[in-house]
Amino acid sequence: MIQYKVIDGLLLRDMAMAGSALLEKNREAVDALNVFPVPDGDTGTNMSLTMQSAIREINSREFLRADEAASALSKGALKGARGNSGVITSQLLRGFAKSLKDVEKITPVQFAQALKVGADLAYKAVMKPKEGTILTVARVVAEEAQKQVQKDPDNYEALFDVIIKSGYAILAQTPEMLPVLKQANVVDSGGSGLMYIYSGYAAVLSGKSVEEIIAEATQDDGTFVDDHDKITDLHHKYCVKYSIINVSEDSEETDIDSLRRRLNRIGSYVHVDGDLSCIHVHVHTNHPGNAIEDGLEIGEVIDFRLENIVEERRRKERELHPESAVEEKKEPEKEYGMVAVSLGDGFSQIFHDLGVDKVVEGGQTMNPSIEDIQGAIRQVNARHVFVFPNNGNVILAAQQAASLTEDRKVYVVPTKNVAMGIAAAVAFQEDAAPEDNFRRMDEASQHVKTGTVTYAVRDSEYNNIHIKQGDIIGLHNGQIEYSGKDVHDVAMQMMKAVVDEESELITVYYGADTNEADAQALADEIGREFPDCDVECHRGGQPLYYYLISVE
Repeated sequence: MIQYKVIDGLLLRDMAMAGSALLEKNREAVDALNVFPVPDGDTGTNMSLTMQSAIREINSREFLRADEAASALSKGALKGARGNSGVITSQLLRGFAKSLKDVEKITPVQFAQALKVGADLAYKAVMKPKEGTILTVARVVAEEAQKQVQKDPDNYEALFDVIIKSGYAILAQTPEMLPVLKQANVVDSGGSGLMYIYSGYAAVLSGKSVEEIIAEATQDDGTFVDDHDKITDLHHKYCVKYSIINVSEDSEETDIDSLRRRLNRIGSYVHVDGDLSCIHVHVHTNHPGNAIEDGLEIGEVIDFRLENIVEERRRKERELHPESAVEEKKEPEKEYGMVAVSLGDGFSQIFHDLGVDKVVEGGQTMNPSIEDIQGAIRQVNARHVFVFPNNGNVILAAQQAASLTEDRKVYVVPTKNVAMGIAAAVAFQEDAAPEDNFRRMDEASQHVKTGTVTYAVRDSEYNNIHIKQGDIIGLHNGQIEYSGKDVHDVAMQMMKAVVDEESELITVYYGADTNEADAQALADEIGREFPDCDVECHRGGQPLYYYLISVE
């Protein structure tokens, strides 16, 4: 039973932490709802990483006021937003915070209104919003919440009963709104992720401790691996590890949960396991001293180890590129600069050769955050910067990064893959006006037709194609149209649909899991099949995708 009459900053923080933990616990389940069975950055992963960024911000200090806590959540989510689902989540939190300006403690009426403002802002952030998505779930929940507080303005229990019931009810209806969901027999993944967040809110208001929820969500499964090379967001500089023995006589098992909570406030990648005989601690933080002090409150610290993750990265970079260690003289600001999102050493080199200033690592398998893209834009010493997202799930994040950059003009060319990005970069003209360049780049990228070959990560049915996990699938302009057992056969079958009478140039970009000989053999066969086209073969180096083939 919910006893709270108002929500202050500390309670809002606990609600958000619980929502984030519950989402992370069910991240793989949300990922599995994705209709596309391709190995991309999935909805659950993107939403969870976005919420984790929000939690880092709200844990940066104690926010007693609700408006300050909501603002911190919004700021953190906006920085860490990844993929369309993550950006929409950040907009929901942004509108929520906007509605609570000057509110010290949130009443049920104010909470319902904040949900409504958040939903409205999220709809505005999407150029062509679709019903049957996370947007629909957010909107319906907000509308039903407002109806409830009109009847009973002071009852949080009744309000959250409506939020949860109406949310899951509309989520169950999403397959009727989007045929692709009905065909795959799933509900919307983003809406499902949002309901895990709201369920976390409700659990805390109902009296469940946030420590208990987080502990359940982060139970050790024996597979924890601290791989610094795989960290994409270096928000915390130091890796702290230690063990605690000889705990104080008044310590209890609940103190282990409390330690985990305190560490989550000052860091990330928190891993606390063991019992009162020996507690093992791991955390990434910018305040290693505080992490140690938290452990000392329970018992004696042994086996302490401190690593500087950022310096590890610098050292490896110096070893790989010793020439970059020499400081270059700062060049004067130039008129134009370009930023591309890409994954694969071959593609990165191609973009650099075409004059792209910064390549943001990411795309299909890991969508970069708004902060990643904005950081790259700021590193380009130019008055006008063109950004190539090169993935449909990155465009919205790039647009948000552009809107947050005030010291230069940023143009986001809506490229949906690296082939479109390469075409856009080729179309750039140094002596053209900014708007003319943007138009030229956009037009050039839209003329590119693409085919990609990868494998299915889950059983699915799409466009009446029955797909089994492990099948080779071919995508024509981003839509799954072919499925088979052989990479070569699927690629050739796909090319017959991609190439038409107006096609002149075919470029085969092969991935990290494809050897050059096989790629060249495929390119030669494509050349024989379509003798009126020039055919080129280049290493893209992209993971998980055997081929990306562009046709112009």
